[in-house]
Formats: sequence, structure tokens, C-alpha cells
Amino acid sequence: MAKANRHQKAINHLKKSDPTLAAIIQRVGPCRMQFGEPTFHSLAESILYQQLNGKAAATIFDRFTQCAGDPLTPQGILKLTDAEMRGVGLSRQKTAYLRDLAEKTAAGMLEFERMTKMTEEEVIAHLTQVKGVGVWTAHMFLMFTLRHPNILPTGDYGVQAAIKKHYKKRKWPKPDVMQKIAKPWAPHRSIACWYLWRSLDIKTVEE
Repeated sequence: MAKANRHQKAINHLKKSDPTLAAIIQRVGPCRMQFGEPTFHSLAESILYQQLNGKAAATIFDRFTQCAGDPLTPQGILKLTDAEMRGVGLSRQKTAYLRDLAEKTAAGMLEFERMTKMTEEEVIAHLTQVKGVGVWTAHMFLMFTLRHPNILPTGDYGVQAAIKKHYKKRKWPKPDVMQKIAKPWAPHRSIACWYLWRSLDIKTVEE
């Protein structure tokens, strides 16, 4: 109930502050944002899923956890050889990324317990130490695992596409344009982005 109330307060703010977003919220319906836990396992999963379609990624992830253990741990990954990791369907690049994540976490360079108390900038700096973790992955981790309410992932293709479509932009919006449009959404930009993503899945009357 508390979650619904928290979302409702955000939704009321977004509807009042932006008529375009209010129309999107009306069409999409209730906010059903799903959150994961801020753990090593969650970050390893998001690295594995990068640039793969859901079904292929799920199959590889399932095979990988059968070898490395579920939930994934640094020790479980580090006990595998590169050949074993490649054998479950991981690319050479993903194998290197996951090994780097495991090594840095085992060495104490990555501390998941501390991240819950960090600022957005600190989390991005902390996570992007790892090969294969860029600002986009850090933004997703902030939104969907650390539950930061005011994230605007300006590098996200879906958010860019939704802004271009709904805010009638001729060109793909650059970060400064996105920041300007999103200014009234603060401090609830994460939920606004969830609605923008969902709006791309909904057929509207105007289409």
C-alpha cells in the first residue's frame, strides 16, 4: 500500500507539472515499476543482459547460474575458466566484463552495501570502475535496484524516442533538451521515464 501511495504522490506531481506526460499517464494506467535488490547478482545479470534480446539472454543466464551458482557471487564466477564461461554462450567481451566485476568486488573495490548511502554521482563513479559498466548501466542500477526517484537516463534510446515522439521534436533530443523538458518532473523523473518507456508499447488514437 505504501508503495502505491508513494507512486500516487509522484504521479499527481507529474500530471500537474506536464500536460503531455499527464496524457501519457492517462493512457498507460497505474505505475507498475518493478525493483530488484542492490546486489552483486543484480549487476552481473544486467551486464549479461546488455545488447541481447530477452529470450537469448535468459537462456544464457540460466546456463551461467547452473555453473557459477545462484545467486551469482564473485567466488562463483572466479572459479570458472574463460572456456567454461564461453561454453555457456557468453561472448569473449562479456566473459571479460563479468570476470572484471568479480575481481573488483572480491578485492573490495566495489561495495554494494555502501551504495545505498551514496549520491547519484558517487554510484556512477563507483560502478563505472568495472569494464562494461557505463553510465547507462549505472543509471538503470540507480533506478531499478537502488530506487533513486529522480534519475534521467539521457543516453537511453527508449527515453529519447518517447521524448522525440510525444514532445514533437524533429531531431533526436540531445541531453540538454531532455534536461529542459524533464525539469518540471523533478523530484520524480524515474517514474516519468518509466511512463515514457511504457508509452512506446501502447497504441494511441493519434497513430
